[in-house]
This record gives sequence, structure tokens and C-alpha cells, in this order.
Amino acid sequence: MGNTSRKQGKERLTLLMETICATEIRVSEVKYITVEAARQGKTEISMKGKIRVILLTTKLCRKLLKFAKKQKITSGVLFRTQSGRNLSRYQIWAELKSISEKAEVEPEKVFPHNFRHLFATVFYEACKDIVKLADVLGHSNIETTRIYLLTSGKEHQRQIDRLRLVL
Repeated sequence: MGNTSRKQGKERLTLLMETICATEIRVSEVKYITVEAARQGKTEISMKGKIRVILLTTKLCRKLLKFAKKQKITSGVLFRTQSGRNLSRYQIWAELKSISEKAEVEPEKVFPHNFRHLFATVFYEACKDIVKLADVLGHSNIETTRIYLLTSGKEHQRQIDRLRLVL
């Protein structure tokens, strides 16, 4: 969907998708992505009595700061409406739905939270450490994290087939 939004000139949406995917933040936490965070390479999210540090990659920081400069945003929240308000969860969801057909993705399968699942899957594949993943995602219970890693029946079948246990 990122390529589709990029082709349509939806720079904010493209960068928003990359940011959510690269940082594992929840859509409700997009407000923590600020100019200051992009300068520091990290942001702190306070939720449910816990503080989570979200690290921003160097490449993402460059993109965020370039976007801020282009939008003439010198401080504060980066992802805003034209009137300067923070983007709501509904606005983000609606923008994703609007490009889903052109991206050949069924609209009923488009949810911003899917980017968090993508992050979890890729992170786990890279490090195979569910405890670290739970920490990064801000989960206090590993059972919550396991939900992010459940595979489909087809994927499970492929994994079993790769074992080659039957000669």
C-alpha cells in the first residue's frame, strides 16, 4: 500500500505507514511522533502507568525531519490535519481504506493495527525472542504477544512440509 500511496502523491500517508510499521506504535500513539522525537531519535510513550521508549531509525528520522520542513512544522506533532489538529484514529483508517482498492487490498482487511502486527512478525523473525518482542510492544503478558505471532493454517502447513519428516 505504501507504493500506491506514494504514486498517488500521498506523502503524509506513506510516511505515516512507514512510521507505524517501523516503530510498532499504536495508531493512538501517533501523536508522540514529534519534530523533537525525530531530532532525538526516540520518543517516550506513557500509557497505563508504563513508560515505553520508542527508538526511531536514522533513516526514519531523516524522512520525518524532511517532511516537517516541507510542511513548515517546526515543533510538536508531525502528523496533522490541514487545520493543524492531530490525526484521529478514524482519519488514519479512512485514508488507508481510500487507497486500498488501488493497492489491490480488500478494504475490509485494512486496519492501521495491521502495521503493528507486521512489525511484530518481522521483529520476531529477526531475533526469535518473544520476551524482547513483548518488551518492545509494551506488553506485560507474553500471551498477549503470542497473538501477534499466530500463523495461518496455510503457513503452518508450509512449515510442517519443510520439516520433511515423511520420506
